[in-house]
Amino acid sequence: MPRPMIPLAVSAYTVTSALGRGLADHRQALEAARGGLRPNDFGDAPLACWIGRVDGVEDAPLPDALAEWECRNNRLAWLGLQQDGFLGRAQAAIARYGAARVALVLGTSTASIGATEEGYRRLDDGRMPAGLARPGLHMPHSLTAFVAEALGLQGPALTVSTACSSSAKVFASAERLIRLGVADAALVGGVDTLCGSVLFGFNSLELVSPERCRPFDRARRGLSLGEAAGFALLERTGAAPASPRLLGYGEASDAHHMSTPHPEGLGAELALRDALARASLDAAQVDYINLHGTASQKNDEVEAALIGRIFPAGTRASSTKGYTGHTLGAAGIVEAAFALLALEHGFVPGNLGGDEPDPACGPQFAWSGERRDVRIALSNSFGFGGNNACLAFGKATA
Repeated sequence: MPRPMIPLAVSAYTVTSALGRGLADHRQALEAARGGLRPNDFGDAPLACWIGRVDGVEDAPLPDALAEWECRNNRLAWLGLQQDGFLGRAQAAIARYGAARVALVLGTSTASIGATEEGYRRLDDGRMPAGLARPGLHMPHSLTAFVAEALGLQGPALTVSTACSSSAKVFASAERLIRLGVADAALVGGVDTLCGSVLFGFNSLELVSPERCRPFDRARRGLSLGEAAGFALLERTGAAPASPRLLGYGEASDAHHMSTPHPEGLGAELALRDALARASLDAAQVDYINLHGTASQKNDEVEAALIGRIFPAGTRASSTKGYTGHTLGAAGIVEAAFALLALEHGFVPGNLGGDEPDPACGPQFAWSGERRDVRIALSNSFGFGGNNACLAFGKATA
């Protein structure tokens, strides 16, 4: 079992998704049970499905000084950084600790692959067209490299790409960098945008629903894809004594199958139990769990059984992918933000879309929003290949 972790302060955080820009938009949507999914209008020949698209990305070009990083994914990153005063908070931390002492750890599953697709569509005599012949753009690290340049960061800059758990695992990497003295603070987050490879790739796996996704519903037909950007600032607790805490994390890789979870949730359970152990928590102390809950048949079945065998009836659990869609590499940070909002505002979001609950779901499931004191919250993120992560957050007084 892992050793207990010294908590870190989450001194600032923000999220941008189909629900809107910033924390206030997201809190209002969750409390009103108002989803952000809409019929797919992405691409020249849209797939017949529903998506969680962020409005305004096309109208938010990068500053001229950052033009070499121009692409839709980095536009969304830049848009997301400017919400909730986060950019100013990040710049203040950089000034306080020094540009070389703030780590940057970002998660993404596809990075700027949309720009690469565009380049291949417009090949000029077999070569990338002039406007897209920028090698640094066509790599998984392009998101992190862009943010590092935009903020003037000179410390460790890491990209985590473990599919749907990417921007949950960034919290674990950041904790290690701070604990080992490599950094004094860390900017973490994740960004993924919609593109053809994502939409048609998931559809080829027969995972995309033709209707709005319905996590944990008896008649669910698959996931809805979305896009999002989210960021958080992690510091030692003395720097932000009243801020919520990262109490623990757990990671596991069961490598059961390329795209199907372990039938007994082995890796997911290992990650969850490690998160509880690092946070020195018993399962009964957890007030709310934001579930991975993609609305795919196997994922929901396995996760529902996992929750039922570990947590008491009084724990509340729900998936929020019915609001945003599955935001892929950004899902971890988006749903970490939802867990933090639950702590801050005492509200458990309902499981939107679960109109006819799957019989596998136990009494822990919150099918509609609930007001309650949330002192400890978990967030589950389970990626392809068995790349599993679980985060534990708590109030500063918890």
